[in-house]
Amino acid sequence: MSAPVAVIGNGPVGQTTALLLARWGIPVVLLDSRPARDEVGSKAICQQRDVLDIWSAVGAGRIADDGLMWTTARTFYRDRELFSRSFVDPGCSPLPAFVNVSQSHTERVLDERIAAQPLIDVRWGHEVVGVEQSADGVTLTCLGGAEIQASYAVAAAGARGDRVRRLLGVGFDGQSFDDRFLICDIRAELPGWETERRFHFDPAWNPGRQVLIHPCPDSTFRIDWQVPAEFDPDPAALDTRIRQIIGDRPYELVWQSVYRFHSRCVDRMRVGRVLLAGDCAHLVAPFGARGLNSGVADAENAAWKLAFVLHGWAPDTLLDSYDTERLAAARENLAITSATMRFLVPRTEAERAARRRILDAAVETADARALVDSGRFAEPFCYADSPLTTPVADRPVGVLVPDMPVAVPGRPDVVRLRQLVRDGLLALTTDDIDTAPFKAATTAPTRVLRVADVDPGGVLKARPGETWLLRPDGHIAAVVHSAADLAAAARRALAVSPTR
Repeated sequence: MSAPVAVIGNGPVGQTTALLLARWGIPVVLLDSRPARDEVGSKAICQQRDVLDIWSAVGAGRIADDGLMWTTARTFYRDRELFSRSFVDPGCSPLPAFVNVSQSHTERVLDERIAAQPLIDVRWGHEVVGVEQSADGVTLTCLGGAEIQASYAVAAAGARGDRVRRLLGVGFDGQSFDDRFLICDIRAELPGWETERRFHFDPAWNPGRQVLIHPCPDSTFRIDWQVPAEFDPDPAALDTRIRQIIGDRPYELVWQSVYRFHSRCVDRMRVGRVLLAGDCAHLVAPFGARGLNSGVADAENAAWKLAFVLHGWAPDTLLDSYDTERLAAARENLAITSATMRFLVPRTEAERAARRRILDAAVETADARALVDSGRFAEPFCYADSPLTTPVADRPVGVLVPDMPVAVPGRPDVVRLRQLVRDGLLALTTDDIDTAPFKAATTAPTRVLRVADVDPGGVLKARPGETWLLRPDGHIAAVVHSAADLAAAARRALAVSPTR
């Protein structure tokens, strides 16, 4: 094994990257400029099912257990409820669609897993001030003179990763919104609100702007007010704001902060031997919970590809697909959240008037309600256009495979399909085909299972004669009909030249 992978940034994205790399047997040096963990505020709170699944893969499944599973999203305009959406849809997965849990709690759980992992070397107080690359590796110079030799690096330094981005020479274009958002965590008893996310357009207690209320564990609620750029967080005025929402009942103010939201994205997510991930690569408004959720997806994409390259199972060019796939995902998230922000924060009187017309009409008509944008919730990106995907019409290539219960002989620890996919390349066959060419096409770990054994309920809707090839992150790389096509699809999924 070559030098370790350096991960810059010990937040949830960096922690996840380190744990996933260690799961593949890759040593990691995890760096952070801070002297220690700072557990301040709830920060990112809303974690999507597929992210909970990734954390479960590294032994952090209790994040889902510790979080609060909310089931209903309600949207109001002034004193009227416009619509609600239910998330009571477990499907074939035991994991909830979303849970709310504070980022600080998530970090504590991931820290526990890192402490139990001997392949991860955590170094606080290491601010990276220099990045030098060669054909063989990366040298990171830290403030104070310490040098870290690494095979590759993942920059997950967060929203304040300006120095790292400058060192790598990447652009970070986009916009910042003038309006600010006051965010408070309060602890209170609010019967009936424990499982509901509430979004208020133009309430009487924040006229012309929005308020978002999320339930969290331990009777804690996160309240976001859109406020003017000149907002002054006066304590008396804050108490009035809170009581306008919760009424005359006891509460404890746990944390407060004021933010400006940004929509920005780097121009590339691979710079030689350095991959950028999470908020260091893309910043989006939080409506729809696409920030940390997309950052964790970055981590998984980066980790399995780095592991396959370092184990010699794939060429270095596999890492080019990290840039292709995750930059496309970042741009989609940026487009979706920017559209939401244009609806939430109209910039001209014409835009404000258009929004008022939509909201007024939404009180009466379903067509207008469909135009109300309070945030499209995070979902996995589809890699249909990825160079790793073998295109085929009318089949679900590129999507994340549905999870479902499975029973695998000799593997009592495996109870879900998503647990199987993370072991390597998985081929699911509907008919008996010669899988020897598939296994000969790669030195990476492979497994072949019958669809009838894995999916007796027909969730996948596989057709007779098909073989499905699944990547280590669960995305469907190909749906093929012959042994030769399966072997070719496996090589393509690992960026291996057909002549190699």
